[in-house]
Order: sequence, then C-alpha cells, then structure tokens
Amino acid sequence: MSTIDPQPGIIFITGGARSGKSRYAQDLALQLSASPVYVATARHWDGDFQQRIRRHQDDRDGRWTSLEEEKHISRLDLTGKVAVIDCVTLWLTNFFVDSKYNVDECLAACKQEISQLSQQAGAFIIVSNEIGMGVHAETAIGRQFTDLQGWMNQYIASLARRVVFMVSGIPMEIKNIS
Repeated sequence: MSTIDPQPGIIFITGGARSGKSRYAQDLALQLSASPVYVATARHWDGDFQQRIRRHQDDRDGRWTSLEEEKHISRLDLTGKVAVIDCVTLWLTNFFVDSKYNVDECLAACKQEISQLSQQAGAFIIVSNEIGMGVHAETAIGRQFTDLQGWMNQYIASLARRVVFMVSGIPMEIKNIS
C-alpha cells in the first residue's frame, strides 16, 4: 500500500461509544504512514479493561510502534511521525482522578499538554468520545467530568485542521482546513 505525505497538525476524530472511531483512526494512520505510532492512554484499571486493551492491541500489526503514556503525551518525541492518540476520554480520566477531581486544574494541565504536543511537527490523529449523546451522569463528579470532556473536546477541535464525526462506522467530515 502506498502512503501519502501527511500534513502536520491535529486530526480530531470524535463520536459515540462503538461508533468506529479507533478503527477509522488506525486506517487513516496507515494511509498516511507505513509505520505509524499508537499512543495508548489507558490505565489498566481491572480485568475487563485489560481485555479491552488486548482487543485494541490485536487490531494492530507489526507496522505499528506502540507507546503507553497515561498523561504526559507532549513528552513523547513524535516529530515527523503519524501518531494515533487513543483516547482523550481515558487520558482525561487519568488527570481527573490524579487531581482529586479538580476540573480547573485538570483542564489547565490537559490544554497545556495538547498545546505543547501540537508544537511538534507531526500528524496527530486524536480520538475522543463525544459528550452529550447519551445518559446524563447521576453524580456530581460524573457531571463535572462531562463538562471537562466537553470543554476539552472543544479545545482540541479548535486547534485541529480536520475534525471527523463518526456515526455507526461512517465518517462525517465537519472541519477541513487544508
């Protein structure tokens, strides 16, 4: 398969759970690079989550370099690379829990990470769950996290050169600055 020369910057892919975001991101990365990087942000919370992580790992073959980074993605040297960062929801959760649920502290730290990452000359395909498309959280912490994720998604989309919304496995491009 031939690859095309990727433009640097952020491609933001968002949508509901099981909407095909990760698969689309991985397929896009392989169109842009023969050897993309996968940045996994998940913590290994429990056995169920371990199985989910393994399923994602099984989706990638030997062409991929896989890196695990729960929080400080801007410290990774991704210059000149095509990198899938999957996913913002898990990444935010790590910051949110570690900040003892301080929304302002978490939002500031995450914005700084994305801002610093975007300074690198790489192509970053960032995957996130879209907020507000399902059940509203019953707890105050859940509602705070929903706010946090919504604000972070808006921030990333504002920096992105391209935004894709996934619906039932179908990509819908909603922003494209070439």
